[in-house]
Amino acid sequence: MFKQMMLLSMMFFSLLTASGILFADADTAASEEEKDEEEERKEEEELDFDELPDALHPVVEEKAETLIEKAAEEDIDIKITDGFRSIKEQDGLFSKGRSLPGQIVTNAQGGESYHNYGLAIDYALEVDGEATWDLDYDGNDNGESDWFEVADIAKDLGFEWGGDWDAFKDYPHLEMNFDYSIRELQKEYRHLL
Repeated sequence: MFKQMMLLSMMFFSLLTASGILFADADTAASEEEKDEEEERKEEEELDFDELPDALHPVVEEKAETLIEKAAEEDIDIKITDGFRSIKEQDGLFSKGRSLPGQIVTNAQGGESYHNYGLAIDYALEVDGEATWDLDYDGNDNGESDWFEVADIAKDLGFEWGGDWDAFKDYPHLEMNFDYSIRELQKEYRHLL
């Protein structure tokens, strides 16, 4: 009889352990909550390949707003000067300094920029209500370039900064590519381009 009671107790204990009832605690619940939040974040980052974007991705838009707020906390005013850009607009910018007068401002043709997929923004410092692209400006008088302070804040928020690029430094440019290369985006959207 004692062996049967022990066997029954072990089976009951095994069932409780397997179902997680016996050892469920705050850490397990927190871990599950973190997993749920991570899955929710990944869903927000997913791209919709059924139609070509016509605005900033919601995560990029949210982070851009946070960037403005965090820069203001450092006494730096910025403005977003560009966000989503159509393929036609991109081609127009690409023409500058080539077939149109002006300086070359981009090496990306239509469909070759993260702006075309709603995944990039450009920023400028705002001084006396006017946009400035002065990389040396130190309006908060802390001995550091406001431009580079904003770039650091942006990187902390998950943006990649064009000023870190080796080939073509694009200091106003910030992007979130969600681990997609331009080639992969072009492939996913090829039926719409």
